[in-house]
Amino acid sequence: MPDPFRVSPFIGFRTLFHKEVLRFWKVGFQTIAAPVLNALLFLLIFSHILERRVTVHGDVTYTAFLVPGLVMMSLLQNAFANSSSSLIQSKITGNILFVLLPPLSYRAFYAAYVLAALLRGLFVAIGVWLVSALLIQTPLAHPAWALTFAVLGGALLATFGLIAGIWADKFDQLAAFQNFLIMPLTMLSGVFYSIHSLPPLWQKISHFNPFFFMIDGLRHGFFGQSDTSPWLSLAVTGGCLAALAALTLALLARGYKLRG
Repeated sequence: MPDPFRVSPFIGFRTLFHKEVLRFWKVGFQTIAAPVLNALLFLLIFSHILERRVTVHGDVTYTAFLVPGLVMMSLLQNAFANSSSSLIQSKITGNILFVLLPPLSYRAFYAAYVLAALLRGLFVAIGVWLVSALLIQTPLAHPAWALTFAVLGGALLATFGLIAGIWADKFDQLAAFQNFLIMPLTMLSGVFYSIHSLPPLWQKISHFNPFFFMIDGLRHGFFGQSDTSPWLSLAVTGGCLAALAALTLALLARGYKLRG
């Protein structure tokens, strides 16, 4: 006979996930609509100025070329922002105790934060894509590839956001991650240009940027064209996600900077 007092191990995960989703959904104008508007401004400005001055390989126009990059850039930045800001806010206000005290496993803790951050990133990415479609028609040659890179990329940055939130003790430290790591890696990953337009040395350097592989993989999903093999991009993105996930789970299992 089942024990009526036994609590399902998934209740804690569902509750924390629901809380994290409500956190960004209640201020959706700021967390979803504003990033979509920012990406749209990038698209309008860069396409107007550089449409006839920049050429990309194949029969893809420069404006269309921008769309996958802006979609992935928005997804990555918002997935990172969601998990990192939520965790650091809980640490500073002290309500992280209400998450740590219940019998919630560190794996469920990780999954709830990452999935909620991924969901926000996907909402923003879909919004950018749909708004962009009003201005220019962008094909989706390989939807499965596009979805795979969107999910892996969002999960990767959500995981990195957790690491930043665990390590940081104040918002200034968290801003350093965003300003000196996430933003430069994003801008130098080929969002606004093809790496084939770079000198050979900088093309090689670009291959050490994991953000490049995520964006290039998504472009393959849109156009069936990419600067490198989609399988290589998949291996790099998946490998980085596995490594960061293992590190994050190890930190959570130890309670690093979470349990006083």
